Amino acid sequence: MPSSEAAHQAAPRGTGVIHDIGYRHYDGQRGGRRQILRALYVHSLRGVFGLGRAAKSKIMPMSLAAFMVLPAAIIVAVMIFMGADELLVPYTSYAIIVQAVPAIFLAAQAPQTVSRDLRFHSLPLYFSRPLTDRDYVAAKFAGMTSALFILLASPVVILYAGALLAKLDFLDQTGDFLLALVAVLLLAALLTGVGLLIASLTPRRGLGVAAIITLLAGSYTVVTAVQGITYELGNEKLAGWAGLFSPMTLFDGAQVALFGIEPNTPAGPPGTVAEVVFVVVLLAVIAGTYALLSLRYKKVSHS
Repeated sequence: MPSSEAAHQAAPRGTGVIHDIGYRHYDGQRGGRRQILRALYVHSLRGVFGLGRAAKSKIMPMSLAAFMVLPAAIIVAVMIFMGADELLVPYTSYAIIVQAVPAIFLAAQAPQTVSRDLRFHSLPLYFSRPLTDRDYVAAKFAGMTSALFILLASPVVILYAGALLAKLDFLDQTGDFLLALVAVLLLAALLTGVGLLIASLTPRRGLGVAAIITLLAGSYTVVTAVQGITYELGNEKLAGWAGLFSPMTLFDGAQVALFGIEPNTPAGPPGTVAEVVFVVVLLAVIAGTYALLSLRYKKVSHS
């Protein structure tokens, strides 16, 4: 076969030349919408932990994951060394105690999950495939929820392993452990809905980070202060109802209602009706933030 230069010289003016450079047609199985959705979910989950990205992208999420499990490991070591006959920190209390870690994790990673696509205008690329805006939201929501569940459940697993090593009652510990996993799944979904909705409103990552931190930390500080003051003044009902106005106190009130545990905040739901309201509001916030996120990307996909 003549070289491309010789072929070009030999070709008459005004005619094209076809060069065989070895391209071959793809003969394998082509994935459809379901495969694209799964790939986007896996990509989103890996991206939250910085996997498949530059080394500096792994520093923040991996450091926060280490900070999340370190206290649990210390608690287990102390419990075994002292021969404790009960768990030093209840499974359902751990996430509330170290809530700063998942809050920072969410604030740092939620904008990375959705804001980058808005900033770099990559969404038309996604939607040019057989992928709808609803698929995009489902994959991103599931990816972030899974990442937060892994972060929140890891110390609970360590505490459970420590309880078994300390030879605490197997049935009691297993029952409490399983309830705690349900609780952290609800918390992961709640935080995901709030974080992704805020992050989707701006392509600027810094604004998303600041807004999420402000909402989570600010609302918790204000609500617990109000609860503490009103409780000391003898108005226990007002202290309990105030818990509806912060994601973390809302979650704590809901798990008090669902699992019959003691509240980890100054006041829990004041009565059976309030317990039902806390659970309904928690589920409504999760569903509502997901619906608003879907509306947001429906608008983006048609713009």
